[in-house]
Amino acid sequence: MRITTDDGVGLEVEVAGTGPGLLLLHGHGGAKEDFADHVPALARDHTVVVFDHRGHGASDKPDAREAYSLERLATDTLEVADAAGLDNFRLLGHSMGGMAARKVVLRASERVDALVMMDSCAAPIPGFPADLMEAGAEVAFTRGKVGLKELFDFVSPLDTPAYLEMLETRPGYKEFTEKKFADYSATMWGAMAVAMARQSDDMAALARELRAPLLILVGEQDEPFLIASRIMHDAIAGSELVVIPDAGHSPQFENPQAWITALTRFLATIPAKAR
Repeated sequence: MRITTDDGVGLEVEVAGTGPGLLLLHGHGGAKEDFADHVPALARDHTVVVFDHRGHGASDKPDAREAYSLERLATDTLEVADAAGLDNFRLLGHSMGGMAARKVVLRASERVDALVMMDSCAAPIPGFPADLMEAGAEVAFTRGKVGLKELFDFVSPLDTPAYLEMLETRPGYKEFTEKKFADYSATMWGAMAVAMARQSDDMAALARELRAPLLILVGEQDEPFLIASRIMHDAIAGSELVVIPDAGHSPQFENPQAWITALTRFLATIPAKAR
């Protein structure tokens, strides 16, 4: 289905299965299809909701930089949940999606029955200097996709051996990544790079406000987010940390069996509530 947010942006949404709600939030430059391999299995026990964030995929792509922020993505997530009829839900956020997911918790913790932070953080990203992220954003603003392509050819800090192996060995994966790049907005990329560079440290607030179980998933090769995940695990009492072997920033692709096993085992421990 397609929904229109309170500021007039259309979001492309897919809903599958029945049972407790499960929202899956993709990362910066991603798409709802980042979870497509696993939706059928998850939909056996859940109402699974995936959507393209604004500026991504088949969703609308506002031209104004001000249309993009972590807080706005959190609002979009809550509006998608409302449209899907989910009063309560389990929430997984990947990378930027996790940064938005923590804002959902800070705003509406009573609606979140479980939180999964996947290759994400609750504070600024360790080892990602804000000035360099903002310099990359300026490339997006001034030179668009052509400039971004040149930037990514020069440096891509989230490339890992596991990711490079996927590009070489999984048929169609390179084309999939190219399609995601073609489908997202350069303005979005830059604005969200700035938002992530300037993000607040929400660690203490998340530890205080989160009333639901927390699973932290991270690929062992994803060094910046491995550091962030360990910091988060130490800071939030009762959280569970699972490091996915032979995986980088996208373990759902790079070690899918280990990823889905860890996720479904965790979800099976969460008491079901009415939708």
